[in-house]
Amino acid sequence: MGRLKERFQAFVNNRWLVFVAAMWIQSCAGVGYIFGSISPVIKSSLNYNQRQLSKLGVAKDLGDSVGFLAGSLSDRLPLWGALLVGAFQNLIGYGWVWLIVTGRAPVLPLWAMCILIFVGNNGETYFNTAALVSCVQNFPKSRGPVVGILKGFAGLSGAILTQIYTMINFPDQASLIFMIAVGPAMVVIALMFIIRPVGGHRQGRPSDGLSFTFIYSVCLLLAAYLMGVMLLEDLVSVSHTLVTIFTVILFFLLITPIIVPVALSFSEEPRDPAEEVLLPKSEQQEAGKPEQSNQEHEVIFSEVEDEKPVEVDLLPASERQKRIAQLQAELFQAAAKGAVRVKRKRGPHRGEDFTLMQALIKADFWLIFFSLLLGSGSGLTVIDNLGQMSQSLGYDNTHIFVSMISIWNFLGRVGGGYFSEIIVRDHAYPRPVSMAVSQLVMAVGHVFFAMGWPGAMYIGTLLIGLGYGAHWAIVPAAASELFGLKKFGALYNFLTLANPAGSLVFSGVIASSIYDHEAEKQAHQHHIQLQMSGLLFSGLYGQDEVLKCEGSVCFFLTSMIMSGFCVIAAVLSMILVYRTKTVYANLYGKSRT
Repeated sequence: MGRLKERFQAFVNNRWLVFVAAMWIQSCAGVGYIFGSISPVIKSSLNYNQRQLSKLGVAKDLGDSVGFLAGSLSDRLPLWGALLVGAFQNLIGYGWVWLIVTGRAPVLPLWAMCILIFVGNNGETYFNTAALVSCVQNFPKSRGPVVGILKGFAGLSGAILTQIYTMINFPDQASLIFMIAVGPAMVVIALMFIIRPVGGHRQGRPSDGLSFTFIYSVCLLLAAYLMGVMLLEDLVSVSHTLVTIFTVILFFLLITPIIVPVALSFSEEPRDPAEEVLLPKSEQQEAGKPEQSNQEHEVIFSEVEDEKPVEVDLLPASERQKRIAQLQAELFQAAAKGAVRVKRKRGPHRGEDFTLMQALIKADFWLIFFSLLLGSGSGLTVIDNLGQMSQSLGYDNTHIFVSMISIWNFLGRVGGGYFSEIIVRDHAYPRPVSMAVSQLVMAVGHVFFAMGWPGAMYIGTLLIGLGYGAHWAIVPAAASELFGLKKFGALYNFLTLANPAGSLVFSGVIASSIYDHEAEKQAHQHHIQLQMSGLLFSGLYGQDEVLKCEGSVCFFLTSMIMSGFCVIAAVLSMILVYRTKTVYANLYGKSRT
């Protein structure tokens, strides 16, 4: 009995259990990605035009990205408290919107609707912050894969929620708003006590690589399964019984990752402290050092960066690391003997722990921000307007494209984390180069949307989803490498402001203005044609008619502008790559030797 209790305790405190629970929370946390499915019913119920709907989209993006309060509360409250606040906001915000759309509550002005959408979507910031902070601390040596997988499940949530909505077979489309108000809150409350740091840096095992491989396999299988199910449901009339079976299999795939913590806790002997040798010696020492000792180590490292000869950076990776290690050892010895006084640094160097204020005066931080603004902002413009884009090209079922972009978004995040980790681990090359590649892929995707060729919606959705998703695996990992983990929550939540900033301009101004302009032109031409044919009766056409645009012209100019922004973003990313080559060589070059 005592042995079973010991195993169960090991299971509860296993970092992989925290990781899996975070995956489940993220799989229903990205409700903002389903906005393209609920926007048509909001537009028709409240008689909004495209510009008014775009303002709701901007409010949604602001709610998803303004995470200062979430970052602050996660420092002051236990993570379960932050998750509880997020669940409450999600329930109140979207729940009230559902009451208004279904006529159960009085209609509010547009500004009040924007506040409700903001509050409801802002709950995501608490879910994201709690999941990322706990798991990055538990997996400090695998931050790329961990961030990619977690952000991937957030991107996949749109497809998951859509499939559940199809199974439940609600009588009206407005019920989808009710589901995204209640469902995520229930899941988060059920799992909130599991999400916490558990000293994961002391739980490293040789089998970790195999565990990540299993998780990646489940991710790929889940994405392929959802894609197949959605295509089948779109092309063939599927009975409700079969839809239910599909959804049960989906739940089984989502639960499958729990095998990893169960196997590690109940199939292997619990590690005793002697087994800490599985970790590098430096990490063991850091785990037991007092804070002052860590600060002294940082000062010595900074001194090495200041005093090392310029030619050291030009040496091959192996020689460079040996020379830096030798310099650092000499400084330690000299400082210990009092032969040299190590000067206190005026500020942290790249790779050390920055506060938000310290990061805000660094050019590298703003390069990341503006590259993210242009790249992810253009992708978010597509996500917010996907329903109208597909309708303008003659597609009746907008749900299929919303679900597809969720899947490609998921694969982009998982793949972005995986391949960017290969770049830094195997080649010691800056992680932002993978962001530049994803931005060029998005530029091509926007061109497909602009042209409106047959099948362009499918190809454009693929490219934009992959590229947009990759941003959210690469940027958090790169920020933690360049600016440290100590204030990661605040740094991450500031960078996410790039999303609504881009959406405000790209979707709220550019896309909506061009769409409404083209819709007005088409409505005017239709009005003239009716007059010429003598079919226009008094009151048939009026100012209250909802404007609707048809054809590729609706988003042609917008998409071409977005494509140009992505090219500029790729240039900014490559400038960041050039500036941080030495940093990544120092961070990861040693692991290659």
